[in-house]
Amino acid sequence: MTILVAYDGSADSRAAIEFAAKHLAAEPTLIVTVWEPLLVQLKKYPLAATGAIDPNTEQEAQAQAEQHAKEGAELAIAAGLSDVTYRAVADNESIWKTIVDVADEVDASLVVTGSRGLAGVRSVLLGSVSNHVLHHAHRPTLIVPPAKA
Repeated sequence: MTILVAYDGSADSRAAIEFAAKHLAAEPTLIVTVWEPLLVQLKKYPLAATGAIDPNTEQEAQAQAEQHAKEGAELAIAAGLSDVTYRAVADNESIWKTIVDVADEVDASLVVTGSRGLAGVRSVLLGSVSNHVLHHAHRPTLIVPPAKA
């Protein structure tokens, strides 16, 4: 089985990786970063489309997501997890649904996520990704609270 860890570069997602490494049995681990293609963002937030669309933005978003996923894998390995892979996945509907779909695809034995990510104000308005993953993943889900300062 595989442990899927959602990682977006936030402090909470870092804490999730560290917790998984410290408390979970060694299993293959997949670090997943979900990114939103520009067309998905425009569909979700049409009022944000006030300027010209830069075609490089899409490539930059994907490259940044791939870098975040790689960073998450490096953190996981440094924290003691082995057999770590990573991937950046484009969101076609919602970030939480993409995480749940990837967990189903790899038949994850556990989904691990931080309690808050980089979504900021959007999560207050739309509900947190971790909350949606918890309620829609049909598999064990671990939500790791922020690390104590």
